[in-house]
Amino acid sequence: RLGIDGLSIGPILFTGFITTLATLAAWPVTRDSRLFHFLMLAMYSGQIGSFSSRDLLLFFIMWELELIPVYLLLCMWGGKKRLYSATKFILYTAGGSVFLLMGVLGVALYGSNEPTLNFETLVNQSYPVVLEITFYIGFFIAFAVKLP
Repeated sequence: RLGIDGLSIGPILFTGFITTLATLAAWPVTRDSRLFHFLMLAMYSGQIGSFSSRDLLLFFIMWELELIPVYLLLCMWGGKKRLYSATKFILYTAGGSVFLLMGVLGVALYGSNEPTLNFETLVNQSYPVVLEITFYIGFFIAFAVKLP
């Protein structure tokens, strides 16, 4: 499920603005320019999908799918050590993905008779304090690694 609410409209608009600026700044790219712009749009689509997802599994999938175009952009149009940088990027984000996946599955599977990934249902869910802190630490590590 996808949807836009008052919390997600700001990041969506900001992402559109920043992506437009990045695309305009990269206007001089002449080598495989169509592929470059396709990868920029694919990255933008993943970001919009992650901001507008109403389901934890869809959020996780969109968050991971946006990393593929970023990796390809780094590999093809990066600086001098672009392959080294792209490999490090994918290794760090894969490590962060493990924490994100554990947090998503933990939140979804704990505390109800029927496992759910729906945000509206999970908002009303209550968890023990120790488990909440564990989920918080997992999500914090994942986002601290993946956000930059």
